[in-house]
Amino acid sequence: MKPEKDVQPGTLALMALKTLDVLGPLHGYGIARRIEQISGDLLSVNQGTLYPVLLRLEQEGAVAADWGPSEHNRRARFYRLTRAGHKLLEAEKCDWEQTAAIIARFFEVKTEDPG
Repeated sequence: MKPEKDVQPGTLALMALKTLDVLGPLHGYGIARRIEQISGDLLSVNQGTLYPVLLRLEQEGAVAADWGPSEHNRRARFYRLTRAGHKLLEAEKCDWEQTAAIIARFFEVKTEDPG
């Protein structure tokens, strides 16, 4: 079993947005567990890191939040993607794909190949 890793800086918001896009409204704990699950439990999502990201996304208008009962009948804040959040997700996805493609090029370059 591989040890859990912390989420890379700058990627947690993207993963949270995509999680809400796929699953619909979720509370913070549900978002964190889903990210960990999708990663095959290779990532560890710290609640102290996730909630400030969700707050920032809410302040930016990418997510909206409402209070409601959790599956255990506890009061929880449920986050949902807004129209602006869908646009942000698409932009972030494009940026991430471009960055990943650039990094991949560095691994493909041979010593004698200038590019």
